Amino acid sequence: MRSSVRLVAVVLSGALLLAACGADPGPPGDSARIDAELVADLAPQDAAAVADALNAFGFDLLGAVADEQDNTVISPVSVATLLAMVLAGAGSETAEQMVAVLGLDAARDARVGALLGQLADSEDVTLSVANALWANEGTPFEDDYLAFVRATFGATLEEADLGAEATAEDIDAWVVEHTEGLIEDIAEDLGLPNAQAVLVLANAVYFLGEWSTPFDPDQTRDEPFTLADGSAVDVPLMHLRDEELAYADRDGYAVLRLPYGDEERYGMEVFLPDAPDGLPGLLDTLDRDEWRAAVDDLAPAEVDRLALPRFELEWDAELNEPLAALGMELPFTPAADFRPLSPAAPWLDVVVHKTYIRVDEEGTEAAAVTGGVLVESAPLDPLEFIVDRPFVFTISDTDTGAVVFLGAVGDPRG
Repeated sequence: MRSSVRLVAVVLSGALLLAACGADPGPPGDSARIDAELVADLAPQDAAAVADALNAFGFDLLGAVADEQDNTVISPVSVATLLAMVLAGAGSETAEQMVAVLGLDAARDARVGALLGQLADSEDVTLSVANALWANEGTPFEDDYLAFVRATFGATLEEADLGAEATAEDIDAWVVEHTEGLIEDIAEDLGLPNAQAVLVLANAVYFLGEWSTPFDPDQTRDEPFTLADGSAVDVPLMHLRDEELAYADRDGYAVLRLPYGDEERYGMEVFLPDAPDGLPGLLDTLDRDEWRAAVDDLAPAEVDRLALPRFELEWDAELNEPLAALGMELPFTPAADFRPLSPAAPWLDVVVHKTYIRVDEEGTEAAAVTGGVLVESAPLDPLEFIVDRPFVFTISDTDTGAVVFLGAVGDPRG
């Protein structure tokens, strides 16, 4: 069954979204929520299984986008959630490619909703995830697609003119709200406004955690940091001494885990190559399986001295080419099959990922937003009338045929 999208409420905080896991999605017009009937029967191992798949995707994506000379920060959960919402509207070979790259079981995999719910089920840190769709006015969409995305991902939905600057501003405002102002915009990166756009999807992730053992700011001082080319620069290094932390010594690198909060459920794992020029080799080695083996290898150790840079990073990239390189080629072409999403048969025009992270003596604050735009093909022979040169004009009466005004404009400035 198809329908033109009706206007429904948008802007739902990620914390409320995930706290509402288990509530009925409600009628159109209500804030969307994850549907208990879709995820309640999923066991914790279902969330763990999909997390494992998304970890594999995340390390593959890191390998595809990382520049060994520059900083790279991605959120696999954000990118994968955005793509999973798109995937729910894919069919035939388009769906097969996306399922394979993401490692999911099917085009509509409700386990992703279970994972989002479990990730936020912690009082030790703040973790919120929000999803939203903006559908072009008048474009028909499949009702079952919209129902699944709203129920599984808690996505809000709004009908809007995607060719209007006001809609682009609304999307940027949503990004600001759901990343606590850490990321300010994405519309321009997505090429919005765009008269050919039929659907815009967005995911935002926000994380705030305090170290279980904070660093003393008085112990932070500038010390040399050796770059890959052997040169050294001074950076602020935070220090801890005589702390018991989880540590493992691996082939070519060491790994240490810094936990957050009292329960220590969340933590930052720091992978340190044996040599300053060891990052390329580590990136080649570190995939889902190596990460799992390293984390399983962690054991309590008395760390006499820990020095960690205090840093603040922003990163962004268009992901079309990296995703195509991983095997997701068809979705980005007019040959894509998104008919389960809309009879307009759109295709994925662009996927953009933006991140922010700050690590200091108190803890970590991080945010990510991923956006995607599906478009209709432009007319093969579009009619354009661009008045960008001298012209003549008339003002006439259609009843009598009389020309009331007549002029030639060689310079519109007057």
